[in-house]
Amino acid sequence: MSGAEFLVNETHGLYEPHGLKVLSDTSERVAQTNLEMCWAIDDWSKWRQAAHDIKAYTVAHLDQLLDQFARNLEQKGVTVLWAEDAAEANRLVLEIAKKNQVKTVVKAKSMLSEEIELNHTLSEHGITALETDLGEYIIQLAHQRPTHIVMPALHLKAAEIGQLFTDKLGEPFTAEHRELTMIARKRLRKEFLTADMGISGINFGVAETGSFCLIENEGNIGLSTTVPKVHVALMGIEKILPKLEHLPLFLNILPRMGTGQKLTSYTHVFNGPTQGREMYVILVDNGRTRMIEEPEFRTMLYCLRCGLCLNNCPVYRHVGAWAYGWVYPGPMGTVLTSNLVGLEKASSLPFASSLCGACSEICPAKIDLAHMIIRLRRKAIEQKTKARNLLDVFIWKGYAWAMRGKFRYKLLMTGMKIGMRFVPFLPWHPNKLGQWTRGRALPEIPKESSFRDWWKKREKK
Repeated sequence: MSGAEFLVNETHGLYEPHGLKVLSDTSERVAQTNLEMCWAIDDWSKWRQAAHDIKAYTVAHLDQLLDQFARNLEQKGVTVLWAEDAAEANRLVLEIAKKNQVKTVVKAKSMLSEEIELNHTLSEHGITALETDLGEYIIQLAHQRPTHIVMPALHLKAAEIGQLFTDKLGEPFTAEHRELTMIARKRLRKEFLTADMGISGINFGVAETGSFCLIENEGNIGLSTTVPKVHVALMGIEKILPKLEHLPLFLNILPRMGTGQKLTSYTHVFNGPTQGREMYVILVDNGRTRMIEEPEFRTMLYCLRCGLCLNNCPVYRHVGAWAYGWVYPGPMGTVLTSNLVGLEKASSLPFASSLCGACSEICPAKIDLAHMIIRLRRKAIEQKTKARNLLDVFIWKGYAWAMRGKFRYKLLMTGMKIGMRFVPFLPWHPNKLGQWTRGRALPEIPKESSFRDWWKKREKK
């Protein structure tokens, strides 16, 4: 199943209200930690500019760098394969699995494998694929989509995970973080030892040396990539760096912005297969070259997948990841989904933004996400997609009328407050309210009908 089909057809249950609160609170806390990490770096602005310049050079010379990367890998005994789209990437993985009689796969965390729906494909062909990143493992057990690109189970409390382990694994209930980690470790250890193939992503490929780098905190990547006799690494073609000397900058930036660490626990640099093992690198396009041809969106390929724009986005904090409809949520997801899947299928996403600009201000690669979202809005309207249907026109004309006067505005807010009380009792609630409820619960009704009322009460205190 392709990402486009998921965006259109597949839906999820709503976040529980407390789940959204956990997601919002944690995102805000992580964002503050990230900001403190930035402020602690005297040359932070120089780091951002350097990362931007290196990625700009990479995208401008992508074809040359990929050829160099592939040649150097092949000289080391790595089999390099090229996939134009998700279907071809899945076909190549299946061919490798068939060649090596693979029945079980252990997977390190890889957003690209989520993007191409690899787990679905493997399952359809009788191959069991087990996620080994702790967050991804929890999400897989719960039959959910990740709620964050770095912290997949961000919306779940420890007690909920403990209950999940009891229900799915038959383990005694516990809400202690260390005990939950040990349960997962015990379960996964035997899977590493018996798996026929390991699959990973790639954080950075180095063209100059034909090396690729993965970073982690749990040790599961090290086991997934070295214990099975076959290792398949999936890499989006934009994840390349020109020279080895560029790698330390990104190894300093990504952990700080992704998990608030100066350095991750483990940094793996692969230089080819060890004796008796096979290594494959699949370079995946899946719409990325189309983005290079779009000057307005080309810089989105600079993205490091740190998740920092998600943590700082007020919309993501309130609706979570599932409302975005595909694997990439938040501001980066709005731009990536619109370009990789197609704006005709994602026309509502550019409008799910407050345009506060926090994402552009904080992005470590200096990607101007806010202005990209504005350009996508313009394109959505110009192409007369779903964003320009009659209902939208009616709503925005009504909104414009209400905002032209104090009495009109108060009348609108009072009407909305009354109307929200009746929505839960409507026979078609909540499944037919579209994006408003396809991934989140309706917000609580505020006690004050307007900011003015809230401010008056605050002044009296």
